[in-house]
Amino acid sequence: MSYGEPNNPYGQQPPQPDPYGQQAPQGVPPQGYGYPQQPGQPYGGYPQHPQQQGMPQGMPGVPPIASMGRRLGAQLIDGVLIGIVYVVFLAPKFSDFIDAVRACDSASSTYDTCVNNATSDFQSATLPIAGIFMLVVLLYQVLMIAFVGATLGKLAVGIRVLKAETGAKPGIGGGFLRWIIPVVGSFACGIGALVVYLSPFWDKSGRKQGWHDKVASTVVVHVKG
Repeated sequence: MSYGEPNNPYGQQPPQPDPYGQQAPQGVPPQGYGYPQQPGQPYGGYPQHPQQQGMPQGMPGVPPIASMGRRLGAQLIDGVLIGIVYVVFLAPKFSDFIDAVRACDSASSTYDTCVNNATSDFQSATLPIAGIFMLVVLLYQVLMIAFVGATLGKLAVGIRVLKAETGAKPGIGGGFLRWIIPVVGSFACGIGALVVYLSPFWDKSGRKQGWHDKVASTVVVHVKG
């Protein structure tokens, strides 16, 4: 020990003064400038946001609830994409139907029979296409929600579907339940499906959950933009 230094029997360095005039509390490790330590993991792996009413308590980084405007935008985008694909597959059969009707002689006594036959052929040809297309839509909606948490429309507007209590992806069960509820509602002339999609407006939980969300235990959140 050199002369002039204070006696330190334990060999420890005395605390260094804070250049900004502030003393860190004892027992709290120093943190790098601009990078405060975050407790726990963010909800569902998405960026940190303040805790919201109705969301799981004690879970840091809960994303904000998606607005109904964004949800409507996602539905419109998905509807347009699905409609375009359907028209592309259906267009050749529709063209055949138009050609068959034009081939009927309007002056002939069998004109009505010819048109009816063309219509019947068109329906027979398009029914398998419609069935396959419904299966494709089912797989698209269910699998995208199950494993990605979003369809292409939802990805475009920056929203995700997550399990309400854990923030995890909905999985096959959650994706299927969330899809089947509006489909069942559509059997009532489509009115039931519309009511299901509007049901978040009168949800009192603070999560804007529709009936399909409640059955599937999911919530729609806004993660970017």
